[in-house]
Amino acid sequence: MASSKKRIAKDNTSSGFKTKTPSKKVKTSHNLLASRNDGTARKPNHDESENVQLKGPSLLGGEETAFPRGGASVLTPLEHKQIKIEAQRDVLFEQAGNRSTKRTADDFEDDSQDEVTRETPASARKKLRPTPKSKTDVPRFDVKESSVRIEGLGYKRIIPGSLILGQISQINAYDVALTLPNNLTGYIPITAISDQLSKTLERIAGREDDDSDDESETSAKKEEDIDLNKYFSIGQYLRAYVTSTEENPSANSQIRSRRRIELSINPRQVNAGLSKSDFISHSMMQASVDSVEDHGLIMDLGLEDSWVKGFISCEKSGSDVDFSKVEPGSVFMCLVSNSSDNGRVLKLSVDMRKAGNIKRSRYLSDARNVDVILPGTAVEVLLTEVTHSGIVGKVMGMLDVTADVFHSGAVTKDIENTLKSGQKVKGRVICTFPTFDQRKLGVSLLDHVCSLTSPKAIKNEEAMDPLAALPLSTIVEGATVTKVIGTVGLILDFGIKGILGFVHISMISDKRVDSISESTGPCRVGSKHRARITGYNSMDELYVASMRESTLIQPFLRIEDIQVGEVVKGKVEKLVVNERGVGGILVNLAEGVTGFATEMHIADVKLSHPEKKFKEGMPVTARVLSTNPERKQVRLTLKKSLVNSDSPIIASYEDALPDTQSLGTIVNIVPVGAFVQLYGPVRAFLPVSEMSQAYIEDPSKHFRIGQVVNVRVLSVNPENQKMTVSCKDPTELGSEQESALQNLKPGSIVNATVIEKSNDDLTLQLEGSKLTAFLSFNHLTDGSERKCQRALREVRVNQVLKDLVVWQKNEKKRLVFLTNKPSLRTAATNGKLLTAFEDVHEGEKVVGIVKNITPSGVFLQFGGGLTGLILKRDLSDDIDSLADYGLQLFQPIDVTVRSINYEQRRFFLTMKEATTEAKPGAAHDDTKSDSTLNIINPVDPSIRSLEDLSIGKITKARIRSVKRTQLNVQLADNVQGRVDMSEVFDSWEEIIDKKQPLQKRFQAKDIISVRILGLHDARNHRFLPITHRASKNSVFELSAKPSDQTTSEPSILTLDKVTVGSTWTAFINNIGDSHVWASLSPTVRGGIALLDLSDEVTLLNDLDQSFPVGSALRVQVTNVNIENNRLDLAAVSRSSPVIKWEDLSKGMVLPGRITKIADRYITVELRNGVFGSASLTDLADDYDEVNIFHFNKNEIVRVCIIEVDAPNKRIHLSLRPSKVLDSSLPVRDPEITSLSQLNVKDVVRGFVKNVADEGVFISLGRQITGYVRVTDLSDAFIKDWKSQFQVDQLVEGKVLSIDPLLNHLQMSLKRSVVDKNWIPPITFDDLKVGQIVTGKIRKVEDFGAFLVVDNSANVSGLCYRSDVAAQRVADVRKLYQEGDAVKAKVLKIDSERRRINFGLKASLFQDEEKEDESSDENEEMADVPIVEADESEIDEDDMKDVDVNDVQDFDSDLDEDKDPSNKINEPPKVTKKINGKGLQTVGFDWTAGVVDLRKPGDVQDSEDEMEDTKRKKKKKRKAEIKIDRTGELDAHGPQSVADFERLLLGQPDSSYLWLQYMAHHLQLSEADRAREIAERALRTIGITEETEKMNIWIGLLNLENTFGTDETVEEVFKRACQYNDPQEIHERLISIYIQSGKYDQADTLFQRTLQKYTQSPSLWHNYATFLMTTMNSPERARSLLPRATQSLPPHHHLEMTSKFAQLEFRSPAGDAERGRTIFEGLLNTWPKRLDLYNVLIDLEIKGGEKERVRALFERVIGPKVKKDGIKLKPKKAKWFFKRWMEFEEKFGDKKTLEDVKRKAEGFVRLWKERETAGREKETDGGEVEDE
Repeated sequence: MASSKKRIAKDNTSSGFKTKTPSKKVKTSHNLLASRNDGTARKPNHDESENVQLKGPSLLGGEETAFPRGGASVLTPLEHKQIKIEAQRDVLFEQAGNRSTKRTADDFEDDSQDEVTRETPASARKKLRPTPKSKTDVPRFDVKESSVRIEGLGYKRIIPGSLILGQISQINAYDVALTLPNNLTGYIPITAISDQLSKTLERIAGREDDDSDDESETSAKKEEDIDLNKYFSIGQYLRAYVTSTEENPSANSQIRSRRRIELSINPRQVNAGLSKSDFISHSMMQASVDSVEDHGLIMDLGLEDSWVKGFISCEKSGSDVDFSKVEPGSVFMCLVSNSSDNGRVLKLSVDMRKAGNIKRSRYLSDARNVDVILPGTAVEVLLTEVTHSGIVGKVMGMLDVTADVFHSGAVTKDIENTLKSGQKVKGRVICTFPTFDQRKLGVSLLDHVCSLTSPKAIKNEEAMDPLAALPLSTIVEGATVTKVIGTVGLILDFGIKGILGFVHISMISDKRVDSISESTGPCRVGSKHRARITGYNSMDELYVASMRESTLIQPFLRIEDIQVGEVVKGKVEKLVVNERGVGGILVNLAEGVTGFATEMHIADVKLSHPEKKFKEGMPVTARVLSTNPERKQVRLTLKKSLVNSDSPIIASYEDALPDTQSLGTIVNIVPVGAFVQLYGPVRAFLPVSEMSQAYIEDPSKHFRIGQVVNVRVLSVNPENQKMTVSCKDPTELGSEQESALQNLKPGSIVNATVIEKSNDDLTLQLEGSKLTAFLSFNHLTDGSERKCQRALREVRVNQVLKDLVVWQKNEKKRLVFLTNKPSLRTAATNGKLLTAFEDVHEGEKVVGIVKNITPSGVFLQFGGGLTGLILKRDLSDDIDSLADYGLQLFQPIDVTVRSINYEQRRFFLTMKEATTEAKPGAAHDDTKSDSTLNIINPVDPSIRSLEDLSIGKITKARIRSVKRTQLNVQLADNVQGRVDMSEVFDSWEEIIDKKQPLQKRFQAKDIISVRILGLHDARNHRFLPITHRASKNSVFELSAKPSDQTTSEPSILTLDKVTVGSTWTAFINNIGDSHVWASLSPTVRGGIALLDLSDEVTLLNDLDQSFPVGSALRVQVTNVNIENNRLDLAAVSRSSPVIKWEDLSKGMVLPGRITKIADRYITVELRNGVFGSASLTDLADDYDEVNIFHFNKNEIVRVCIIEVDAPNKRIHLSLRPSKVLDSSLPVRDPEITSLSQLNVKDVVRGFVKNVADEGVFISLGRQITGYVRVTDLSDAFIKDWKSQFQVDQLVEGKVLSIDPLLNHLQMSLKRSVVDKNWIPPITFDDLKVGQIVTGKIRKVEDFGAFLVVDNSANVSGLCYRSDVAAQRVADVRKLYQEGDAVKAKVLKIDSERRRINFGLKASLFQDEEKEDESSDENEEMADVPIVEADESEIDEDDMKDVDVNDVQDFDSDLDEDKDPSNKINEPPKVTKKINGKGLQTVGFDWTAGVVDLRKPGDVQDSEDEMEDTKRKKKKKRKAEIKIDRTGELDAHGPQSVADFERLLLGQPDSSYLWLQYMAHHLQLSEADRAREIAERALRTIGITEETEKMNIWIGLLNLENTFGTDETVEEVFKRACQYNDPQEIHERLISIYIQSGKYDQADTLFQRTLQKYTQSPSLWHNYATFLMTTMNSPERARSLLPRATQSLPPHHHLEMTSKFAQLEFRSPAGDAERGRTIFEGLLNTWPKRLDLYNVLIDLEIKGGEKERVRALFERVIGPKVKKDGIKLKPKKAKWFFKRWMEFEEKFGDKKTLEDVKRKAEGFVRLWKERETAGREKETDGGEVEDE
């Protein structure tokens, strides 16, 4: 490439390219045009070289200067004419080819590009007619060069790698929309902007992973950090690199899939292949901001030389860029000013006014390399052709450029008259065309593109944004056609000055329009039409419109056109199904616009089967709930209550005014209310008090999620976006009622009318005010509850109740409660009813009702919700001992106010008559009355009253109970106390049992000496001073320490007396998740971190066992914080000191506590707030064992420190056993810490770290990441490859390349690269006619069966009905079903149509020869004696006398395959029958053997013989039944009950005796007695005798089946399943049903059993045998095989398929031909399984098919042999020759017998020759080749 560029520069000094040496060769411009775009000039052939020798001088001489003054051409007139003639001739050939080629549908994919390029003026066609060549013709070129076509940008010309200039039109959250030329739009993902922005994203992702405290805060930071509006601006020009142009399929099949152009503006891709020397002044470069400095911006150019940077000075930034707001990672297209002296810094400018002023020579006039001329670069174009369809020209004399009709200016002016060939114009490059062989660029001559500005529309003499002047979806009446562009479309004038419109020909009408004319037809120039704006392209400076009637009448074209709350019509597009059923409905509203109705909004009621009501394509009417244009989401509702509502739409908080009513949907219900979703983002809170006029206790009982409610706005706060609503009818309470409610006082007398009646209360309406009130039935009278119920029954609706008392009022909830109790009415009338605390006076007599009854007293309720308390001692003496004090709820009581506590607003009542007048302040003397309380039965006789129990008093106490943390004691019968465990022992040595200090030393009722310390609040667990002993929850705090019994004053430990470093004895009183709490004294408690308890990790994982509550610890104080009342402790038994940051080092192994479990790592706390993390690669030595969910939070684990990052306070840990335990176990996945540990071709495993567009990143270690390109992910093509990989997925790959400098590692995941034994799948091209393949039936039709070839790339073909079997097949479905394994032969291959025809006839495979069994036969032959002769000298004559009958058996050789999966035809394991035979009594078998319906003799002796040799495992011996032969009975056995009882005394575990005992009673017709015997046997037989118990259960099942009912059988069956193996019980009952002829019950039970036990091969085979043999249902039996292969493990498939094939032979309802086909498929899949041949031979012998048997023997042994080998091992050959001889002796004749003998002799002869040849090679030093 570089050499070709030098040649171009060297040979063309006149092109404007700089050269160092003048050219010495003469080369015309025509030769230059023959150069390829890759820079290599095409060599002319012999004729071409002759024609190139031109006569006359050339201006391209080596001494000529470049671009002579005046701009004259450097070509001679002769050269001009020759080039012109050649160009005309090539155009004619091209036009002829275009006319002869039909346009396909793909030609109409591009909107306007292809049609523009095909336009040719009529005048040009006339001039280009070919003329006959004459002698006077000028010599022409034979070089066939095609003329430059006028090209426009289109989907077909855009490929990955194209470069395009675009303008930002939309900035979204995760991508940027870029307007491209020719009405195209591309999208730039956030990950394809710049390296700096990508690093920012990774840093945010890492910060989110590392942040373990506040995930919501991290998420908020992420959203806040990445705002693309800070990086870009609308209208900004950028150069983009096309990364993909894939189609986005639409969910609606009727809507055409749209292509999506994915772009990248990363300078690494945009500037790929360029170097610093390629950029000169006035060239355009795209760069990203690397950093923002004080004087400018450091720019990353994306060059290979990363040291080369760009710099933008603040002075040259222009007015468009604000440096203070520029973010690192922003991308700008810059103008290159110059470079620094050392070439390391390019000075750039982002002043678009300067860059766009190309008239002042700010365009590229020369260049060192053509690659510099990229989109965005301003150039000077020399026009070579001007048509009304566009222009063609050259840049710098050699580079072809073209501008189509849109970018040449032909839309607005006649360029044929304004532009001429040879004229130079200024333009700007807008695209490249990589698909063309000859390098060519697209340019634009439009003013706004050249000046890099945005076009403006002029409306009402005001310049504005075009979309502001004419918004999208606007319908323009009377748009005028100003220009017709051939078969492309129309140019319209919408009345907006400066901007025209374009309508593609496909958008003119709903009908097909093939052509349009400028002068005639409805679309002629000047005609007016009705059009709708569908888009705008700022690059083309055109509106995009449509004149289709369907578009004009469409309600909206985009989501932005949809109004929230609007009623729309659509069609059901799809029903979205989730795990709960139908989760929503997609509704197609218009082309490209789809809405979604969630499950909640499908209907007003919950539908059980929504799919029955809504069908795809069904029209529906919906209302728009919300729209999100950014995410392309429209939320709909199909609820009729919302769709048909006329209520106002509240779509924003600003629209919500108080008292506005609207409909909403309940989306969440909480105990205090519900949340209601209105329209748009508006959500309101509905308090429970505003849900109804009635009282609602639980909102969930009255409302449901998804319910539509009519709400009224109470209050709204738009700033905080909060709103409160109500469901109450606002008309119920007017201003007068509000006033009446305020004036209504508790205790007032009112009259009311009953308007509603329920079982519990009455709803009334107050006279006058019309307020609603409630009257509970308990308030109807003063009597009992029964009397109140009777009074309620007498009340009628509309009845007027008089003289009711207002009992309680709640203005906020608008609730009024009344009472009709006579006692309360009397008190209210007399003014004695308490309604407020201010009305309470001491000594006053009042009346109230019982509200609550507690052991300590009775609470009374008064009017207005006022409550008072009667203590137990203040109750009447006559009711003190009664249950509930003889009181009932709501019972009125007359009491006296005893005392008032004004501070706490409480008052106490009494029912006793006061003997003296109450004094003020009596409430404060309560403690004094308590102090004189009499002591009952004190332990210490010296104690007489509570006054004697003072602080420091030493007394006696009796232990009531010993708890783990305290001693509960009694000082007297009515005085309680406690001794905390910290107040028992003086020293550590006194504690005998550290885990149970109190239980080992004290017992209940012990009397101990104690000292009073204070009081303990039993409710709040607080230590109180002695002055608080009046509380009913207080007990005495005591000390039992020996030291406290001798000191003068007790000393209580407090926190201020504890110092850091001191040692104490602590007692555990609570165990938390991360700490253990221990008490030093009753008032001091500290926390011990789990890791500070012990260094032994095993102890920490079971704290309840290792450190139970109450256990004693020796602790050391590590921290004391008196202000926060915090004490930190550590167990002094720990050998390791307290860990600090400076103590940590690499390699340390420490215990840690897991504090967080994330998806990719776990966080472990070491000690003292030191945290570390372990990634996935550091969790195990075998990545297969890595499962993040195996760890539990707060679990204690051992970790190894592998890195300490002290400055950043980070520690990296490892949980690998090789690191933590010094394990010697093999490490499958070693730790990778650097690239030096890896070599190319190493196979390593790792976890997927990220799935990006360019490939997959794999984490191999903590700091090692491998990269896998998309092309290296799989051997097969995967369309949606991203769905095949997930983050944290374990993968295996091979290292392809390592770059230590860049720390890059490239890998491959292809199995062909990773696995050495990988075999590529079979493709269509690999198949040949006559090839034998295996496969599975994919589909069965009337005309044949489709099958898929095994181990292929989904290669499938058809087997016609005529090729299925030798006989005529009427219905293929009767022979095959989907999933059947078959063997087929390729009959025909149609390569053009890619079709394959297969044959399944058995006759097609008779002549097939098998592959050699093994490559080791030479070794085995030396040890196998075939005949009685010397192994070293085997003579051919000796082999003639071989008697095949003397051939030894070699069954043991068939046992080579030790895998049990290769065993077939193993009979199911049967429980050993008792005493050889089952007990036959009254017509049924007591043993109920497992189902085995095969007839005797079905399996040949050879099969049994081979099966016996294959089964090497010993069967588990079951307990044999021992019968007592005492001789006490006669020879006839037991004959009476006494006989049986006597025998059972000696053998109570013998099921045989118990079954005989049962049979004895059945012979006497005593079935019930037999059942009792069975139940007795089950209770008597030992629990270890499982087999004996099983026999009894089977006998009981037989009994109930014969003498019981279906219910009794089911009952016994369920019980038997509970005590035995359920599967065996199922199989035994099935056998019982079959033996008794109950086939329907057996069939049903078979189906139930298979649903539960799908992993039992014998069960599937038994059911198939039952269906085919007993039920005569072969189709049902055959349908079991696919189900069985799907359910069973793969190693059972061979055995199961073989058994089903054998059924086809053995069953009368089977099809032998079908069985042969199945066997052929098995033999082709497992050709070395000779036992399959053996079974098939036995089946064919039994069927009498002699020729088939001989054919099978031929296939096994082979009629031919290879020149250097044989097909069978010697021992196996002996076996089959022997069997063949036996067959011919029995069924053949002498001739066939002799033929078999000859074959055997030939086999031995060949073996001898091979053996001799092998020894000769060994003698010569050669090696014997293995077959």
